[in-house]
Amino acid sequence: MTEQPASKLHLLDYVRVLRVRWPIILVIFLLVLVTTATVTFLLPKQYESTALIQVQQNADFEIFQQAGYRATDPRFTTTQFEIIQSKQVLQPVIEKLKLEQAWADRYEIKSREVVYRKLKAMMTLREERNTDLISISVLSPDREEAANIANSIAESYQQARVREQQSWVSKSLATLEAEVEKQRKKTEHLRDEAARIRIQFGINDLNPESVEDPMQANERVLLSVEEEVSSQRLKTAAWRAKYDQLSQMSDEQIMRSIATLEVQDQTVLQILPLFQEAASEEARLLKAGYGGNHPMVLGATAKRENYWKQLTTQIVSLRKALRARLATEEDSLRNLEEKLNESRDAQQNAKTRASSYYEAKNNYIQAKKVLEAAETRFWTEMMQRSMPLNPAIIWERAEVAEFPARPRVALNLALGVFFGLLLGVGVAFLIEYLDTSVKTMEDIETHFGLPVLAVVPKGIGVLMDMPPEAPDAEPYRILRTNVEFNKKDPAANVLTLVSGGPGEGKSTTLVNLAYSFAQSGYRTLVVDADLRRPRQHQIFGVSNSRGLTDYLSKGVPIDELTLTTKVENLSFVPSGKLPPGAIAMLNSRRMLALITELKTKFDMILIDAPPILGVSDSSVIVRAVDLTIIVIQHRRFPRSMLIRVKNAVINAGGHLLGAVLNNVDIRLDQYYQYQTNYYGYHEKDGSLTPEAKPKAAGPTSTAVRPATVPARTHSRDEY
Repeated sequence: MTEQPASKLHLLDYVRVLRVRWPIILVIFLLVLVTTATVTFLLPKQYESTALIQVQQNADFEIFQQAGYRATDPRFTTTQFEIIQSKQVLQPVIEKLKLEQAWADRYEIKSREVVYRKLKAMMTLREERNTDLISISVLSPDREEAANIANSIAESYQQARVREQQSWVSKSLATLEAEVEKQRKKTEHLRDEAARIRIQFGINDLNPESVEDPMQANERVLLSVEEEVSSQRLKTAAWRAKYDQLSQMSDEQIMRSIATLEVQDQTVLQILPLFQEAASEEARLLKAGYGGNHPMVLGATAKRENYWKQLTTQIVSLRKALRARLATEEDSLRNLEEKLNESRDAQQNAKTRASSYYEAKNNYIQAKKVLEAAETRFWTEMMQRSMPLNPAIIWERAEVAEFPARPRVALNLALGVFFGLLLGVGVAFLIEYLDTSVKTMEDIETHFGLPVLAVVPKGIGVLMDMPPEAPDAEPYRILRTNVEFNKKDPAANVLTLVSGGPGEGKSTTLVNLAYSFAQSGYRTLVVDADLRRPRQHQIFGVSNSRGLTDYLSKGVPIDELTLTTKVENLSFVPSGKLPPGAIAMLNSRRMLALITELKTKFDMILIDAPPILGVSDSSVIVRAVDLTIIVIQHRRFPRSMLIRVKNAVINAGGHLLGAVLNNVDIRLDQYYQYQTNYYGYHEKDGSLTPEAKPKAAGPTSTAVRPATVPARTHSRDEY
């Protein structure tokens, strides 16, 4: 919270500098702008023509380059810029357009090297962003020459790129052909090595040119045998289970379960229904009441027994057939298992023998693939070589310009405005930085160690010529009040104002302060002790024929020399005629006696003295009076000079009360507006309208104004 006012004040200081130094800024701005405009309109007109070309990188002729991959060099475009500006490209342009002869007459250039440099300087190359396009621009006083040069450069560069790529392609194809031949010899060597190993170990490889493993055929045979053994085992187990089941069942159980046993014996299947039919017939006859000896019952019984005998005989045959089939399946299983073991042993031995062959064959197949790829690439590049090369395409030819491109009037004027303001502001701040004059009250308090008793705005004249309630009197009322409050001794009533040089407003400040004391009821006396350049008699509008010098040199009583003024309580003693040896008069006992006498007659005595630097009069007066106030004109003298003023007062034995900052232009230095806001209060009170405010007699406080001359009134805006 404490830093915010400081930052605002700092910003206002910058604004204040601009307001104070605006004439310098305006002058520099106008000078830069006029100079820029003059130079711009005096420059020769130049026309610009542009050709647009597309540049492509050379293809890579690498055998192992990945398909669809294209490397991009980030420095390619920069490299092409240098190539376009090289002599290899520009010399043909110079010869084609005969620039050496044309420019020899126009520019008095007789060296081809100088022609090349000038042509290079006329060129401007730009890369179109995110594209492969390059624009070639040429500036020339001749519009047709600019277009011809731009087009010729584009064509020369295109031809140079074609020649370069043709040479590069030829070298690349030669390199590629050598690599293909090298790879072919390597492939043939690996093929012969694989054949030698195959013959040596007697490996039966049905497809030596294939990537297939020669052991895969043996593995397939082994797998087939293993599948046959597994199938035979299942089949043998099924027959064994069926045989064991039939061996444990009786004939009658077999005949009852024949349908569920899945027996495929046709005899049993044909006789069994007949046997069952005969048994049913026998049982039916017995149930019908026929006896066992009845012919029908006997016939049915004989038939049943005959069928039963046939069935038992066939079941015995069935058991023998199942036993024989089981033995056959078991023999087949043993044979297959022996074959499987032999195949496994043969496979293991073959793997041991074929490992080196398989490695040699694999190397041969890989080399063969590389050779095929290299040959394909070689023939592809050979075919492409027969096609026209176009590494640089001219998409847009340069046209003859209708309007000049240089000088750029709008841009130059805009730059002139910008740099004029920049230079003006910079010079203003530089002057402000180098300016060591007093600018603020803080300067007085910091560098001089004095309190600021009042701030007097610029343009205030003599208050006696103004209405009594004029707002211009307010800074002097403030000064009077600060004098009353700051003097430690109430009896100290003799006051003088000093300054470092003439024209700082010391005399006007003194008379206006005296006027302010008189208005407050003080019996006030103004003594003009400036015996070198007196001004107070002009301000009061009286004669200077008699005055202080008569008292000091002739002994004339002071009462006879004291004049009353039109202002109540205000008296005046002129300086009188200026005799030689004025300093001796001031430094006399009569001057001290005069001050002692006047202190008994008046409440406040103000003695006007000359500037303290360069003359010794003021030093004498400063030593004789009770109080001294330094009048400092705003932005006039450097601080070092004013420090000498302070030291001169102190060295003379004077008592410094403070300082008055005079002639402040509040229209530019807004910093002081809060010190002078009493104008607004007066206007609100209605005591003084803007039309009634008088104007000062002049820019400085030493303006002469006779008391009989009425004050002139001006508007508030003039202050």
